[in-house]
Amino acid sequence: MQPRTSDTGSNRSHPTVRDAMEATGPQVCDDMTVEVALAVMAGARAGHLLVSDEHGLCTGLVTRAGLTAIRDSAAYTDRARLRDVLGGRGPVTSPLTAVAEAERAMRHRRLDLLPVVDEEGSAVGVLDLAR
Repeated sequence: MQPRTSDTGSNRSHPTVRDAMEATGPQVCDDMTVEVALAVMAGARAGHLLVSDEHGLCTGLVTRAGLTAIRDSAAYTDRARLRDVLGGRGPVTSPLTAVAEAERAMRHRRLDLLPVVDEEGSAVGVLDLAR
């Protein structure tokens, strides 16, 4: 489910995701292993990474906590790649979506972070529910 977008863009009474989103932060390709992704996060001092496919389209977002849980699970193998743990395209939103609508969708899905993508599907930011 992708929240509907506003045709009018941003205004004071109905702020859009563009008004509230943060910079994308580190972005990696989905063929990266879980272990390397954790090292990238540590080096970048980031709590999350945006993940893109070979065409540069955002496929989702991974967090340090999520990857650590996967790495510590009994089923983990050092060959596990981000595309394997994401399992397809994750939820995203548009910069034109109303903030209130995006936040409702995030709460419904129990998401703290949501990638923001442009009309081509490339990541342009992250909406942080805790902001």
